Amino acid sequence: MNTIRLTMAQAVVRYMMAQKIATDSGVQPMFAGVWGIFGHGNVAGLGEALYQVKEQLPTYRAHNEQGMAHAAIAYAKTKNRQQMMACTASAGPGSLNMVTAAAVAHVNRIPVLFLPGDTFATRVPDPVLQQVENFHDMTLTSNDCFRPVSRFFDRITRPEQLLASLPQAIRVLLDPIECGPATLALPQDVQTMAFDYPVDFFQEKIHRLRRQGPDQHELEAAIELIRQAKKPVVIAGGGLHYSAALNEFDQFVSDLHLPVGETQAGKGALVWDHPQNMGSVGVTGAAAANTLFSQADLVIAVGTRLGDFTTGSRAMIRPDAKILSLNVASFDAIKHKAQALVGDAKLTLPLLSHALKGWKVADEWNAQAQNERLSWNAIVDNAMADKGLDLPTDAQVIGAVNRAAGKNDMVLCAAGGLPGELHKLWRTSHPRGYHMEYGYSCMGYELAGGLGAKMAHPEGDVYVMVGDGSYLMMNSEIATSVMLGHKVIMVVLDNRGFGCINRLQQAGGGAGFNNLLEDCLTVPEGAPKTDFAAHAKALGANAEKVANIAELEQALIRAKSSPISYLITLDTDPLATTQEGGHWWDVALAEVSEREQVRDARKAYEQHKARQFNNL
Repeated sequence: MNTIRLTMAQAVVRYMMAQKIATDSGVQPMFAGVWGIFGHGNVAGLGEALYQVKEQLPTYRAHNEQGMAHAAIAYAKTKNRQQMMACTASAGPGSLNMVTAAAVAHVNRIPVLFLPGDTFATRVPDPVLQQVENFHDMTLTSNDCFRPVSRFFDRITRPEQLLASLPQAIRVLLDPIECGPATLALPQDVQTMAFDYPVDFFQEKIHRLRRQGPDQHELEAAIELIRQAKKPVVIAGGGLHYSAALNEFDQFVSDLHLPVGETQAGKGALVWDHPQNMGSVGVTGAAAANTLFSQADLVIAVGTRLGDFTTGSRAMIRPDAKILSLNVASFDAIKHKAQALVGDAKLTLPLLSHALKGWKVADEWNAQAQNERLSWNAIVDNAMADKGLDLPTDAQVIGAVNRAAGKNDMVLCAAGGLPGELHKLWRTSHPRGYHMEYGYSCMGYELAGGLGAKMAHPEGDVYVMVGDGSYLMMNSEIATSVMLGHKVIMVVLDNRGFGCINRLQQAGGGAGFNNLLEDCLTVPEGAPKTDFAAHAKALGANAEKVANIAELEQALIRAKSSPISYLITLDTDPLATTQEGGHWWDVALAEVSEREQVRDARKAYEQHKARQFNNL
């Protein structure tokens, strides 16, 4: 057997480089690069190994470990999981900073390879700097925090363990069902240990998306359910993007005249003005889609995990309505007592279309859907129009950005009130024109995610829309975007606090407390007014503050022509939202309170809960 002597870290890097993937653009490296912040836990091992191949496998230096992992997540999401990145950080706080991002990847089912440095496997110098000592279990380290937020976890305590572990990690990263973050904890001493690895372990391997066809019995049951339906509707989920099944989906819903509601992840599966696109669905849903879904006798869920925002916390769909769930993962397909149709969407949708050829929904149901769609589009036009307000609404800012965005551009967001408004209002004209991290809705994802999305989508501008709260949580990757030359356009909506949660607090009868800065404990002078433009300039970006929508529209022109990242900030109304559309969301309210408003809100809450229980 031919062997090659390598350190464990060198073997990891060489194996990563040998993995290729067949994509829409041909065979590509599976790993487009490695994000790394070095410390004593990885600099002499993995850092040295990455240096040796820096021309073939680029290493990107970030400013925050969580931020770089968000960038890796956004990159893989934008690439529809066809390419991905790895992330490495030092033992201790550096690696723990990536745990939140690992949870983001886990919930959203996005592939990222985490390579956190770990403490000495030999334990000879224990306790080393930044080591967490566990009093009852000496095998535990801070990296064990990755276990619940990783699809695959292993700690490599001997170099030869890679022979079994690395193929399993790659399997999970590419599996359409188990897809998510894989974590290999790498003790710093083992990273530097050598082993005679088999040469053929590092042979190039080309991976392809595995597609699973449906079970014949499930397919026949699904066809019968659709044929019996009088008022069917469809949920477009993110799985349609990852399956590359958009053309098949278009044909399916167009041939059968099925009205479609989009999830956050599924938005863009149909262009915004497609005749069957009724807009967003659920808690942040369009009035058109939600009206139809509340009347439907069959919900066809395609590629969605049916989260609470999609189903209105299980209270939006009629109790007697049936659910047909087409999903590659049986875990998702059986949710909500659905009739499961387990299979890949690209393979399964044409089978449904063929079997249902000549069948379509009743003309009356289609006519109602078209009327609802036209009415909703008029509402969107009005909501996004400039009203000349001193404090514009989020919707009006979205309108200005949407009008400025070109046909290849993308909007990106994650947390606060903006995801709801964007879900309702943003009009996307291409499949990846809308990028929302709303599985975990992680504050701080936005600016770092914008960097990763731009790296994956260089052919268009990336507009990051972010509130002041998320901006202040994590903004350091603005400097990274300038350093790497990946321009991002950022629009910061400053409502002086956590406006979304303030509205939620008051909707539940609570007093304004600890959300808006004016309702927080501060010095007598109040909280400082952050100059976001000056801050972004200090990080190397171009920036300006505008006073209204008219000035914003002119600033967006300047931002598009800027060669480097550009930030625009403006003050916005913390209270106003688009009232049309939407649905109840289950946020538990206190059973006992001194406030009459809370007691009244609790009564309304219990009425919604009664409908929810009917759907269990």
